[in-house]
Amino acid sequence: MAELLPGRVVARVAVFDSPKSFPNVPADVEQFLYGACVTAVRRRAKVLMIDLDTRYSLVVHLKMTGQLVFRQGSSHGARVSPKKSRGPRKVAQDFSADTAREIDDFAGGHPNDSLIGELPDRSTRVQIDFVDGSRLFFNDQRKFGWAKLLPTDEVKNLPFMQKVGPEPLDPQTRAEDFIQRIRRRQNSMIKPAFLDQTVIAGVGNIYADEALWAARIHPQTRVKNISDQQLNTLFNELRQILQLSIDQGGSTDKNYVDAEGRKGNYLTFAHVFRREGQACHRHPDQEVIKLKVGGRGTHVCPVCQKPPVFDK
Repeated sequence: MAELLPGRVVARVAVFDSPKSFPNVPADVEQFLYGACVTAVRRRAKVLMIDLDTRYSLVVHLKMTGQLVFRQGSSHGARVSPKKSRGPRKVAQDFSADTAREIDDFAGGHPNDSLIGELPDRSTRVQIDFVDGSRLFFNDQRKFGWAKLLPTDEVKNLPFMQKVGPEPLDPQTRAEDFIQRIRRRQNSMIKPAFLDQTVIAGVGNIYADEALWAARIHPQTRVKNISDQQLNTLFNELRQILQLSIDQGGSTDKNYVDAEGRKGNYLTFAHVFRREGQACHRHPDQEVIKLKVGGRGTHVCPVCQKPPVFDK
């Protein structure tokens, strides 16, 4: 997104789930979003900040199932006057049918059919049209995510932004910092604690499963029963997995083909995620199984990751 969006000018916005997914004052949208040019795209944990030349930012929180899909347009145009822009709409008629099968230039977020299918679909909450014909779709199946228009200098004051933990790939983030923060959840199972964005930023279900497998830690193990050495290993494995994902292009359209949202090289690095019923890469005689841990689907090798002994 940081390479695709800067320089594009917002023409209009269509909203399908207002005000829950787009809780903004219409007057602010018209004044600070319509006709605004994107200057930069930033990320903090699962929050994306699309900065505008109006000194406002569109802040998008993906939550559990959110995703952003950018689709390239074929037309070109000049900057649109806010007075000529169309206001937020809740009706599908606001979308032109000839864009239904435009090519995805980028699809980021939680993998599901919306990354590769026709848009808008039932999960689409907000669509942003740019004057060059390109579009940005905010999809969210479970409707927990949101997109808020805020003054750029106020974004840092959002409660979430003040509580979120350090970025795992930040050179200044050390394993010791991670261990200290996760030790605050001593009685929690490691996977829910690992997914806690106040502990470490940006860890999602895929990377939690993969890092726990790599560190040979069962996701139901209590934090208090995990040594500092194991937690150090977990942190280092997480960093390697995140960097590998970035190196392989994340979730671009070139990496998707089937109904699961997978194609080409996407997730070929995965050892357990979405591999239930398949052989573990360490122990070919053992199949990967799927559990529910903290309400989340979780993939485990029972041999690599010894199940904990629960207190009676």
